[in-house]
Amino acid sequence: MNIQVSEEIKKLCPRFCGLAVMADVQNSPYCEPLWQEIDRFTQDYRARYTTDSIKSMRPIQATREAYKLCGKDPSRYRPSAEALCRRILKGSPLYQIDTLVDLINLVSIASGYSIGGFDADKIAGDTLTLGIGRAGEPYEGIGRGPLNIEGMPVYRDAEGGIGTPTSDNERTKISPDTMRLLAIINGYSGEEGLLEAGRYMQDLLRRYAASDGGEAWLFR
Repeated sequence: MNIQVSEEIKKLCPRFCGLAVMADVQNSPYCEPLWQEIDRFTQDYRARYTTDSIKSMRPIQATREAYKLCGKDPSRYRPSAEALCRRILKGSPLYQIDTLVDLINLVSIASGYSIGGFDADKIAGDTLTLGIGRAGEPYEGIGRGPLNIEGMPVYRDAEGGIGTPTSDNERTKISPDTMRLLAIINGYSGEEGLLEAGRYMQDLLRRYAASDGGEAWLFR
């Protein structure tokens, strides 16, 4: 998979660096050992942070700033990492979807990065390009219906948008039948921390998704 960053993103967000993980996987509806790990992490996270702490989390704040630079209000359309962190810090449980989505959400909260998770076999073509959403551009957010992505960073394949920091697209979403995962960790704050987040995801894939961890690479 070739992942490109458009000139419009490079100009507005010159520090952007992404990390992609491509892996053969086996999904499952629920994984008890993973949820034991999530529960332990959640308890520790709530003991260490408050909703005010989010203001000091560089990856979250950098993504919010990228939204503003691209023309989107990050308080109205929250990036997913921020939304997940706020949810658990307010005392609500993490959503339980399926093993692949659940482990991606864990990495997102732990790192502060918004992460796109895609069924690689549903992606049209072999190239993704990160650009900025246009007025009236069609986009079906997962569980959201039509989503206004104008002014929002968006990954596009040969057929259109598939991923934003707020929501991925229904067309390429992970399902129980997903056998090839593409996960993209978005570092609007730069490269620092990306490799660690990628290694953590690969470790979770090995332990909970019958994977060898696949391959990971940086792009900018």
